[in-house]
Amino acid sequence: MLDFILLYLDPGTGSLIVQAIIAGFLALAFYFKMAKNAVTDWVLGLFGKKRTTEEELTNDESTQ
Repeated sequence: MLDFILLYLDPGTGSLIVQAIIAGFLALAFYFKMAKNAVTDWVLGLFGKKRTTEEELTNDESTQ
């Protein structure tokens, strides 16, 4: 019997695995960013406040 198993990953398979890992990390980062924004909006909504965006800030500066 074989005491060990020989594994071979060609460059295409290795590249696919690396891309999948990177995509997974980016998806998690995006998910947690969206979750943080949802919680922040909910908490601010409890106090009747609204989050300001960059667009609102630039519009306020240009009107002054």
